[in-house]
Amino acid sequence: MADRSEIDALIDLMAKLPGLGPRSARRAVLHLIRKRGLLLQPLADSMAEVARTARECLNCGNVGTSDICAICADDRRATGLLCVVEDVADLWAMERSGVFKGRYHVLGGTLSALDAVGPEDLRIPKLLDRVAGEEITEVILALNATIDGQTTAHYIVDQLEGRVEITSLAQGVPIGGELDYLDDGTITAALNARKRM
Repeated sequence: MADRSEIDALIDLMAKLPGLGPRSARRAVLHLIRKRGLLLQPLADSMAEVARTARECLNCGNVGTSDICAICADDRRATGLLCVVEDVADLWAMERSGVFKGRYHVLGGTLSALDAVGPEDLRIPKLLDRVAGEEITEVILALNATIDGQTTAHYIVDQLEGRVEITSLAQGVPIGGELDYLDDGTITAALNARKRM
């Protein structure tokens, strides 16, 4: 049995994960300890393997276990379509939908004057190289509708204008969304992007 300080250290590490606070981490660790053979040891083995093999795709910035991710290596993907996302979680969300059949480019964040994040701190130069070197016909900007996301989108548009078609995801009321639960920015975007029916 692990010493209590080792358990506390595990709880502290788990509490640093998104969505887990100290209480949730404590419950998760206790559950793992109770199911040590079924969960804890396989989880530890899997985490060790991922720590050893995980790497960033040299082409798009996705995370996988080889230098070129499965999406970039898939010949069935549309090479002319390039969807630009802020981070890997956004790429995975797009993939979960199963709708997009092109390739991706992960920026690794957004431009931010307050945080001193400029184009060179992100994968924007690599994006410009990809557009120049690959047969890309359309760049789809799938950036979050935040100030920094919109600033980043405008910067990319300025850099690529006239070189390739640039589109962005529609913004507004989500399917099944109720106006009462939407923030003012979403309602404004939905109203401004209204279409004739």
